[in-house]
Amino acid sequence: MERRHGFFAALREEVARGLSPARARRKSEAAAADLAAAFRFAGGGGGGGEMLAPLMEGPDLESGDGEGGGGRGGARGRKEGWGHWVRGHLARAPSAAAGAGAARGDLRMLLGVMGAPLAPVHVCTADPFPHLSVKDTPIETSSAHYILQQYLAASGGHKLLASVRNAYTMGKVRMVATEHETAGRLTKNRNAGRGGEPGCFVLWQMAPEMWYIELAVGGSKVHAGCNGKLVWRHTPWLGAHAAKGPVRQLRRALQGLDPLVTASIFAGARCIGEKKVNGEDCFILKLSTDAETLKARSEGLAEMIRHVMFGYFSQRTGLLVHIEDSHLTRIQSNTGGDAVYWETTISSFMEDYRPVDGIMITHSGRSVVTLFRFGEVAMSHTKTRMEEVWSIEEVAFNVPGLSMDCFIPPTDIKSGSVDETMEITQGERSRAGPSPGHRAKVAALEKAEEGKVAWGGGTVLENHN
Repeated sequence: MERRHGFFAALREEVARGLSPARARRKSEAAAADLAAAFRFAGGGGGGGEMLAPLMEGPDLESGDGEGGGGRGGARGRKEGWGHWVRGHLARAPSAAAGAGAARGDLRMLLGVMGAPLAPVHVCTADPFPHLSVKDTPIETSSAHYILQQYLAASGGHKLLASVRNAYTMGKVRMVATEHETAGRLTKNRNAGRGGEPGCFVLWQMAPEMWYIELAVGGSKVHAGCNGKLVWRHTPWLGAHAAKGPVRQLRRALQGLDPLVTASIFAGARCIGEKKVNGEDCFILKLSTDAETLKARSEGLAEMIRHVMFGYFSQRTGLLVHIEDSHLTRIQSNTGGDAVYWETTISSFMEDYRPVDGIMITHSGRSVVTLFRFGEVAMSHTKTRMEEVWSIEEVAFNVPGLSMDCFIPPTDIKSGSVDETMEITQGERSRAGPSPGHRAKVAALEKAEEGKVAWGGGTVLENHN
């Protein structure tokens, strides 16, 4: 037993050294090789046998989740191990398919919206959780606190959750833009039935407010992180950008991966009723972003109107099974024309909860995103639907060797910003080719904010040109 314990201790230390986010951000190709080496060590297809049983041996061949999607790709993944498959996505160069025309635009849209969206409000897990009280407290608020207390208990208990200093999660995703609708035409993606673009992600978290994620899909890679004072994101087409507004948690952590952060987010919510979700009776908690935060996320011609999140907690298990958030942004024309509105809704379903070191973690789920643009004239309205399916392959808590240095932001973060909806406008223009009047309006906006770029965080689309 001592020998086996020594092996696991060495494994955790090697993972901490090889998968450190700070190390992963240094010069991408060299870092990807180091990252892959650590993954290979952790999930290698050698004779680890019984001791490596918690790690996935490789993408499932029958489910078509291998890198190539076919039999040969699945067999290779099974032979070389999950680490090799992850390395292939984190280190490979952009494919020809990903770099071509509409396919490239769809991929950037997918990564922009679903890659690293943020929670609606700022919270810190170090702050005390609200005391459950019914005296001088609205029934909607006290009910919400009771539901969250039950959620914390079902997730492992507040004492155990608070003992987690850091966490590491590795998973795989599939993203696809399923359809694009205009006033007179509905275009469906023929590849949607094939499962979309495969990819993977690595997420590191450290209490109380630090996190870093690296996500690769279809040959493109997105990095994002927070050192507790600044939220930033890096894409290969726009470089590194700071997020607007207060520091906020990564939304992906709310999708069944971090119960303490999730409970802290909904601590300011109200219970508004009940609803069945996939046959499960649930309580509904509603969280609305305050006016101060909305103002901080607005700038210039772009104004954040609202950002609302709903959490659906199972009455049977107490666990969070569904979250949905929606935010609305208005872009005012500087030429005196009508304003353009962008509404983005992300709906996520969490499934397959399993305990990891006593903490209930969801191991699979799916998200549906709807992006709706309206305003101007009726014929210019557009709606785009996107989907993501994910699974969690590995989770570890209190990994040795992880420090604050691992969450240092890049040194090349660009200054100056524009609301993310400005970039949505550019992306839709290149994708759907709107009217000349609309193009003139976008050109005027671009000229007014020339040289400035922003990432607002809640939902993001970048220039697809």
